[in-house]
Parts: sequence; C-alpha cells; structure tokens
Amino acid sequence: MRVREMHPLCCITLETPEIGDQSPEPTLLRTGSSVVYSGSDINAGGSDVGGVAGILYKWTNYHKGWRSRWFTLRNGMLSYSKNRRPDHLAGDDIRLIGKLPDSNPSRRKHGKSVGIVHLKVSSFRESRSDNRRFYIFTATKSLHLRTHSKKERAAWIEALISTRNLFQLRPLNDNLNLLQNDVSISTERLKNRLLEEGIGEGLVQDCEKIMLSEFSEIKGQLKNLCEERSNLLDTLRQLEAANIEGEASGVHDGEFQLMKQFSSLGRGKYSEYSTTESSDDIEKQELDEASDEEEANYLDANECFSEHHTSGGSVVGDNMENKTIDASAQAQVVRRTKLPDPVEKEKGVSLWAMIKDNVGKDLTRVCLPVYFNEPISSLQKCFEDLEYSYLLDRAYEHGKSGNSLLRILNVAAFAVSGYASTEGRNCKPFNPLLGETYEADFPEKGIRFFSEKVSHHPTLIACHCEGRGWKFWADSNLKSKFWGRSIQVDPVGTLTLEFDDGEIFQWSKVTTSIYNLILGKIYCDHHGTMHIRGNRQYSCKLKYKEPSIIERNPHQVHGFVEDVSGKKVTTLFGKWNESMYYINGEWASKPKDSSVLSLLWTRNNPPPNLTRYNLSSFAITLNELTPGLKEMLPPTDSRLRPDQRHLENGEYDKANAEKLRLETRQRMSRKLQENGWKPRWFQREGEDGTFRYMGGYWEAREMATWDGCPNIFGEIDQDLLNSFEGS
Repeated sequence: MRVREMHPLCCITLETPEIGDQSPEPTLLRTGSSVVYSGSDINAGGSDVGGVAGILYKWTNYHKGWRSRWFTLRNGMLSYSKNRRPDHLAGDDIRLIGKLPDSNPSRRKHGKSVGIVHLKVSSFRESRSDNRRFYIFTATKSLHLRTHSKKERAAWIEALISTRNLFQLRPLNDNLNLLQNDVSISTERLKNRLLEEGIGEGLVQDCEKIMLSEFSEIKGQLKNLCEERSNLLDTLRQLEAANIEGEASGVHDGEFQLMKQFSSLGRGKYSEYSTTESSDDIEKQELDEASDEEEANYLDANECFSEHHTSGGSVVGDNMENKTIDASAQAQVVRRTKLPDPVEKEKGVSLWAMIKDNVGKDLTRVCLPVYFNEPISSLQKCFEDLEYSYLLDRAYEHGKSGNSLLRILNVAAFAVSGYASTEGRNCKPFNPLLGETYEADFPEKGIRFFSEKVSHHPTLIACHCEGRGWKFWADSNLKSKFWGRSIQVDPVGTLTLEFDDGEIFQWSKVTTSIYNLILGKIYCDHHGTMHIRGNRQYSCKLKYKEPSIIERNPHQVHGFVEDVSGKKVTTLFGKWNESMYYINGEWASKPKDSSVLSLLWTRNNPPPNLTRYNLSSFAITLNELTPGLKEMLPPTDSRLRPDQRHLENGEYDKANAEKLRLETRQRMSRKLQENGWKPRWFQREGEDGTFRYMGGYWEAREMATWDGCPNIFGEIDQDLLNSFEGS
C-alpha cells in the first residue's frame, strides 16, 4: 500500500526512495565474532558519536500485527525500511544490535525508506509490562517497537539516550547562528593563479565578481533554508508539547501511559524531550499541576462547586440559599473506589468473528459473549447521566433567584456532561430482562433514582429521578446498525426536566458512533444537533461536531442560547469529554483570549485504578451492594443479576453460563408482552406517550413488600419453557 508524503522534519512516509538513498551504501566489516557496520556520514556535523543498526519489530495493525523492519540510528535520525540489506557500508563505524537479517539472496530486495524519526523533536519510553518493548513518540504518530530480548532493548535505549543527549546540547538554531556571523570568502589565490596564466586584469576582475555574486546567492539561499528549518523545529516542538497527552492515549500497553514531562529548563512549560525514567507519583503530581495551570486562565462566573464541594454539608453559590445536607446519611454510606480483583484470567475473543455475519442488522438482538460486556446494565447506565446532578441543583437555585439565563446554561452543561463517562468505554452494558429494575439512593448528592425495563420489543427503558427542587424522567430506546468498520447508535426518546417552579426543559440525545471495530484502536464519538426546548424564556441549540480526518481538535461542542424572539444571547464552547464554557453574545468561533470565558462544568478526574472497562469513579459504585442493601432490594434489581455479578468478580466462565441461561428466559419476554404483561412501576401516557413513574416503589421498599415482583433471575420452570417453545 502506498502512503502519502508527510512533513520532512517529522516521522515521515514517502512514495519515493530518494530519502533512503541520501547516504552511500554501507559496507559490512567483520572483526572476529563481532559484526560492525560503517557509513560515511555518521560523524557529519562534527559529532563523534557513531550509529547503530539492527532489526526491530514494529506494530502495524491488528490484521498484520508485528512486522520486522531494518532500523538505522545516526545523525540524530532513526530511519527504518521494510527490506533494506546492509550489504555495502563504507566509512565510519555503525554498531549492529542483535542478529543479521536473513542472507537468503531471494530476499535481498532493496526496500525504499518507510519512515524517518528526528529524535530532536521526539520522545521515547520503555514498556513497563514487557521488557522487550519500547515506544517512540512524535507530534504526529507513535511507534510501538519490540526487540528479540531485554538485552537488545537496553542497547537501543542506551543508543537513543546518547543521541538525544548529543542534540540536547545544541541550540535549535545552531546552523542559523553560524550564518549570523560575518562569513566572507577570499579570492586572492584564484586571482594570483589566473594572473600567472597570463589572464588580463580586467577578465580576472570579471571572474572575481561572478564568483562573489554566486557565493552571495548561495549564502542567501542557505540562510533561508536554515531559518525555515529552525521555524519548523520550533513548530514541531510546540506540537509535541500540545499533543503529548494525546500521544499517550495511543499506547495500547495496558499497564503503561506516557508521562507528561515538564521542565525547568529555561523556565519553559514543556521540556524538549521526555526522559525514560519517572514515577507514578511524579506523573500524577505533574498532571495535577498542569490542570491547575490551565484552569487558572478561565474565569468562573459563579463560586464554582462540584459534588465534592457539597460533601462538607452545604452548597453555596451566588445569591443562593444554603441547603443543609443530611450529614448523618453521608456518614452511613462509604462507597467503593475500585472493582473487585478478578478471580480468573480473562480470555480474549475476536469481535469480528462474532459480528461479521450481522452487518446491517440491529445489534441489540445479537447475542455476544460476556467478554464484550461491562459489569453494569443499561438501567444503571441511565443513572450515569446524573453523575453531575449538582448542575441541576445550581440551575434550580439560579432560577429561584430570577436568573433564567444561568439556569438554562447549567441545564445545557448537564446535557453535555452525560457523555463525559463514555470516553474509552468500548464494552456494552448488559441488556436488562423484561421487568428488571434498578434503584439508586444517593443522599450525599440529594437524589433518588429508579428505572425499569418496560418493553422488550421494542426495547424501552424508563427512569425517574428526584433531586433538590427538580424532577427528571425519560424513556429511551437505542437503534443500532453495524456498518462493517463501525457501529452507529441512534437514541430514540425524550428526556424531560421539570423544576418545582414549573419551568420544563426537554431534549433528545445525539447519535453515537463506535469506530475501528476491525483494525486500529476502538473509540467512540458523538455527533449531531441537540435542541433543548424550554417552556418559558430561553431555549438552547448545541452542535456536537462530527469527527473528520483533518480535525485536530475532536469532541467539540458549540452552541447558542436563544430567547423567545430567536436572538442568540449567549454562546457555549467546550468538549463533551472535558468541560463547558460560555460567553455573552454571539460568537462564531472560540475567542483567542480565554480569560473572557466563564466555566460551567468540568469533568471529574478518572479513578486511580483503571481497568479495561474504563469505568468512572461514579460508575464503579453503581453495581455495589453496600452493607444491608441486599436485604432491602426487590428480586428484580440489577445488582442481583448473576451473570453481571460474576463478570464484576472476574468469574468469566460462570458469567458466560449464566448469560446463556438468562437469554433463554429473555426469549420468553415477547410472549409475556403479547399475553398482557404490564410494567410494575411505570405507566404509559396515552397510546404512544411517555412512560411515567406511578409512584409506590420507595414506599414498598420501606415496608419490604415486593408483591408483583417475580424472581426474574431464578431458574426457569421446564414445563413453562416447553409451553413457550411449543406456542
């Protein structure tokens, strides 16, 4: 496959072989049992450091896996090619790391250069989970490399450090500094030689003028090239600093993350190079410092508070009444901060092998093994939207004090915040059984939530939540399609928010797409337009930008608040996975002066103990059975579902067996609906209306009377099963 040409001072790929042939062909020298390569340009530029060469395995993609490449490190550049043979080297020494390539004549194909990495604007790291792997990062891509042995990796790392240290001592514009001095040329020897040959004085002077003119032109061209080189290096260094966190997210090693490096060198914010040694504590501290530094550039219009601010017993905002929280209730609930350690070692499964026959079908009806699930159900997933419920508390207080604009701004931030926990969540939640329920009583947040699966075909989930001065309810369905390399999920349903003073807002969710199912790193994104309609003065329109190949700043959200006349009074900017800001007036793009933006919402920090599910700290608590809770739950609660519980505990074989058993019960659900089954706690308003909570659940919980709540997770009666199969 041919690839396009990229920037000449970065990690580049070329369609022409000339780059790989800039230096003379190397020759092979044998001295005893050792093998040494030499080349003519190793010490170019005055360096006394030689080069190294050898075979490394480079990760290509999930289809081809690891592929061997011939790597050469010299003059601060690491180049690699597919089939290069080091048959003719001449000049200075190059040290060989590892074994020679296969000497089979049929494979002596002189391959063109695949890529070049300039170490001056790159960083590298060792893998912590595999002693043969290491990574090289540039501003545009990451190289995942593997050696034959730990000893070979140590040799490559040593060579990279030596080369980096050499260039670290040189200023970025070293060549330009040379030209800034007064460089002159003498023509005396040439004039004397021409006069000795009998050339006339006039002709000699003409020759001298021509030579000086040519030299002046070459000097100007060289100066322009050096200036361009210096500017490009500065640009690449800035890109590397801006993208270093994004590079870390591309590392597929589960136990390794690229650390952000901040340097005191020159009092700059970012260092020019990453080091190969650091600790998790230092990384966390530096990331926290970076976060603080970035936050300082923004002005928060309110006394910014989040749910951790409320834990002290009161909530305080601009012109807000203090609302005391039940401190005794908070003290009684100590929630977990990590999932249980897995009992078994997980077995990987090919996603493509499972879904290749379902292209174009509704994936909600495709049975997948438990490996593709996360240990929460869709009922619990609905409650994740309430993680930042303090925004609704704030909105209620603003409206109560007469500030309707700040109310809808906080409602808009709440609507965006529901997507924050989806980043990196590549597993699907469990599909609930018909009649399955979930409750969440969080007195520390001042909310009580309840949800129920009210229909199997079509799949419908209804939920209801009560907070401090507001109610939230919704019923939702997901229509999903598999398109070969991606899955498109279109939510169907309306979310409704009603404040105690009668103001109501309604909106629907946007489309979610999951990409790179077959090859590459799986990721999701959200795109479309969200309309938040109010029944009073303001409404809001938010545009979730669709990802594109040239988009360098993904996850963008841009929108406006409009009054009843349609005038745009406020503009919102942000990212659904980070934060949201606003500024008064209509703005087509984000202002360069970030100090004029006011913060509405920012995402909570991820938990310290991430698993492959990438659950947020809030999501980790959703399936927890706190002391005394199990005895109070109905037999339909998701926490009691056995396959989900086994998956959370890392008992994968048991989880798969239970999932198959419950899917057999699930197939009976359609017949149950046809025979007149009705949801226990929700009722539909009209023939095609929204499912609304009828009440009574929390009262039944207090009395511990669960009449009409069957044990849907229990064993299936064989006679009943036979009757359904025969009908």
